[in-house]
Amino acid sequence: MSFREEEDGRDLRKPFLHTGSWYRMGSRQSSIMGSSAQIIRDNSVSVLLCVLIVALGPIQFGFTCGYSSPTQSEIINDLGLSLSEFSIFGSLSNVGAMVGAIASGQIAEYIGRKGSLMIASIPNIIGWLAISFAQDSSFLYMGRLLEGFGVGVISYTVPVYIAEISPQNMRGGLGSVNQLSVTLGILLAYVLGLFVNWRVLAVLGILPCTILIPGLFFIPESPRWLAKMGMTEDFEASLQVLRGFDTDISVEVTEIKRSVASTGKRTTIQFSDLKRKRYWFPLMVGIGLLMLQQLSGINGVLFYSSNIFEAAGISSSDIATVGLGVIQVIATGVTTWLVDKAGRRLLLIVSSSGMTLSLLLVSVAFYLKDVISEDSRFYSILGILSLVGLVALVITFSLGVGAIPWVIMSEILPVSIKGLAGSIATLANWLTSWAVTMTANLLLSWSKGGTFAIYTLMTAFTIVFVTLWVPETKGRTLEEIQRSFR
Repeated sequence: MSFREEEDGRDLRKPFLHTGSWYRMGSRQSSIMGSSAQIIRDNSVSVLLCVLIVALGPIQFGFTCGYSSPTQSEIINDLGLSLSEFSIFGSLSNVGAMVGAIASGQIAEYIGRKGSLMIASIPNIIGWLAISFAQDSSFLYMGRLLEGFGVGVISYTVPVYIAEISPQNMRGGLGSVNQLSVTLGILLAYVLGLFVNWRVLAVLGILPCTILIPGLFFIPESPRWLAKMGMTEDFEASLQVLRGFDTDISVEVTEIKRSVASTGKRTTIQFSDLKRKRYWFPLMVGIGLLMLQQLSGINGVLFYSSNIFEAAGISSSDIATVGLGVIQVIATGVTTWLVDKAGRRLLLIVSSSGMTLSLLLVSVAFYLKDVISEDSRFYSILGILSLVGLVALVITFSLGVGAIPWVIMSEILPVSIKGLAGSIATLANWLTSWAVTMTANLLLSWSKGGTFAIYTLMTAFTIVFVTLWVPETKGRTLEEIQRSFR
């Protein structure tokens, strides 16, 4: 696998969505604009607005993740599926996402970040419609695969786009909006699932991407991608819009041009090039963090949270699941505020340590529930302890391990290998997610205590991994971070 890099500072490729040309108008041209357009130009398109628009993609991502939890019993009863068949349905989004992950880097490199989000939105919409009209498992599975493909592309493109447009002092917080939006999508699926049936819920699933498509026409393309493609005029205009028309961007323009020039001499990047430390080390960190994020078992817990709560003795399991979603959103919001203050490494260590203790508590509680009588008073106490552990798990996951691996992946990969390496890292995340989702229900049927003990070991290793190998990226430009690996 390889992709062509910029050649002699020129490239015939153009952005798939070459829109928003109004922001390139000079003062002479802008005098003929209407008053509303003039207001937009004078105030610039803020980075926050761009982030809020592309955040509709991760909301779609979260909705896909949360969909199977409130709909499991309804879908099984309506379509006559077995538990294993529904487990296949739950995991097929990950299979589709793996295909999307393989393609995501190449798509984002060749047609731009906005163009790849447009392409990702279309199969998502078709997939949700296929699920809503499904009469048997075939349409159900096809729809899940299609939306999974879209989510796979979104999961790579959105954090990369946010990292490339954000100023260094806001990049961590804005990057964490990606995971915050995922948790909002999960919560929406949980809440709406209480009031509508599974077919209507699937129709509602098309809304984020339906709004995202027109929204993409009102935001600029990533300036770093434009610079890499040799579109100097568009690159400087995009950066000026993002930083404000009264801001001096000369220093940032020079740094980005220098970074692009240092990598633009090579015409191809191949797997053999990844043997060099400047490439393999950041790729290893990115893959490791994204795999360990999934090996914590969090997707298994979220996908089948209603069943886990029932096993813990919680009668209103659906309400408890919604409460879990609310807690996750709040905790991720806290991370968004903290990540540029406390730093990435500290939050990752605190987060993975808290997850280890939480999973250990849940594991012990479920082990003890298997060996004592249901009539015992201690049995109900264990149910409460397992619930406390699950809530603590979601809080501590959201404080770091949920958002920060995607932030760091988008920061540390050098621009020359970002397409190839980003695809590999995203594929590793989705492959691990598929394995966890596919095995979670089966493992929980085998032994709930044993399942959470396995997840405990994984989060304990995460602490070691972060301590030894993950660099701090707070307050550094992308170019400074990537130069540090040379």
